[in-house]
This record gives sequence, C-alpha cells and structure tokens, in this order.
Amino acid sequence: MEGTIDGFRYGVVTPVAAFVMACMGGALGLRCIVRTLLNGGSWKPGWLALGAASIGCGIWTMHFIAMIGFQVEETRIGYHVGLTVLSLAVAVVVVGIGVFIVGYRGAGRVSLSLAGVVTGIGVAAMHYLGMAALQLNGAIEYAPSTVALSVLIAVVAATAALWAAVTIRGFLTSLGASLVMGVAVSGMHYTAMAAVSVHVHGTTPYWAGDSPTSLLLPMLIGPVIFLLLAGVVVMFDPLLVLGDGEWNRPARTGRAGTAEEAVSPPAVRRSWSGG
Repeated sequence: MEGTIDGFRYGVVTPVAAFVMACMGGALGLRCIVRTLLNGGSWKPGWLALGAASIGCGIWTMHFIAMIGFQVEETRIGYHVGLTVLSLAVAVVVVGIGVFIVGYRGAGRVSLSLAGVVTGIGVAAMHYLGMAALQLNGAIEYAPSTVALSVLIAVVAATAALWAAVTIRGFLTSLGASLVMGVAVSGMHYTAMAAVSVHVHGTTPYWAGDSPTSLLLPMLIGPVIFLLLAGVVVMFDPLLVLGDGEWNRPARTGRAGTAEEAVSPPAVRRSWSGG
C-alpha cells in the first residue's frame, strides 16, 4: 500500500533550521573564497579547501536537519550509518572540485559551466545518496520528471553560487548571496522530496537501523561544530572583517605617497591592479 508521507513533522522548525544552516555554510564558504581574491599572497589552497568544506557541510547539514522532519506514518524510519557519512564526503568533495576550478581558472564561461555542472550533479548525488541511507519497511520510488527538475535546480544553484564566490567581494553582498544560496539549496531539497513516494509492505518487522533522532542528531554535531569553528576563523581574519574598502582607505601619515603602502599589502595591491 502507499505510505502517507509527512515532510514537516515538526512544522516550520526543521525547514527554517535547515535554511539557516545552508545560509551559514554558504556565507562562510563565500568569505573564504573572497579571502583568496583579496590577498594573492594568502595560502590559496587552504582557504579554498576551508570554503569548500564549509559549503559542503552546510548543504549536508541542511539536508539531514530537513530529514528529521520526514516521516512515513505506516512505518518507522532509520538510517544506514555508512551511507550517511559517505554522503557528507561526497558533498565536500564535489563542492571542492567546483571551488578549486573557479578559484584557479576564474569565472570564465567554460570553467564556470564545468564547475557548476560537476558541483550541481554532486550535490544532487549527495541528496539521493542520503535518501538511499533511509531504512524503512517499504520501497522508495521517485517521479522521474521531478527528479530531473531537482537536478536542474542543483546545477543552476551551484553555478550561481560559484559565480558569486569569485565575483562578489563586499560583505553585505556576500551575505545577500548566501541567502539566495540558502533558498536555492532548500528549494532543491524539497523539490527532490516532492518526487518521493513510498510503497509500504504489509507488515512492519523489526529492523536494526537507528531512529532519525538517535542517529542524525549526534552526527550533525560534528559538521555544526566545524561550521562554528570556521566562523571563528573568518571573524578573526582582519582582511575579511575589514573588507577591501578598509584595506584601501588612505591612512594618516606624515610622509607623502606612502598612505597606500601603510595599509595595503603588496599582494593585495597586485591583485587589484591585475598584476
């Protein structure tokens, strides 16, 4: 028989919390990528890796917070631990591929398109791998057209996010871009969930899977702590806090012609001048 699906078991709590985590990961990731653009002398691979991990953790955390509110009334739900952890690795790796492509090759049409497609398909793969981790007394089926739409949304969202990462540098504009990213990623998730139907088996035998709260909540602690630590790193980095406007502001100095030298590191001046 067809199962009765409820994706909002706790009302708006899980969608709002999922959206916040997606925005948080996106905001931190964008600022880390901006850091490599503001200062060409910074350790670029490290900042790009931190940005990719932040965005990937934000997307993964968003997905599984949203899944806490998912239930099928006729059967209990559990999760396979290995597949759940693997979906986190997939999210970080595929976002990293896209971030490193645009981080080193820029936002040209070819590189941006390639990075967006790879990252978008990877994000969709993370989602459906996370869905494959579901354990319930039934079979999960998907509407192909809705699945295709969710993948398209993921690709468009990933492309827009990567474009914003290498184009938008101001703090407020980065914040706005992270909100758009949160909407896009959450929209992709709930579009994908609209494709789901469950055919429940006649009986409900015991299975060894963990319940959503007993498994997901402890597993979410690690990525959430990582995002908080990444936030601390970003907060205490003076270049990201002050922004390029502050770094380029003339300093009060008694020696003519040295104001820019007093406040703008050589690597920053070279990156702005295109040298």
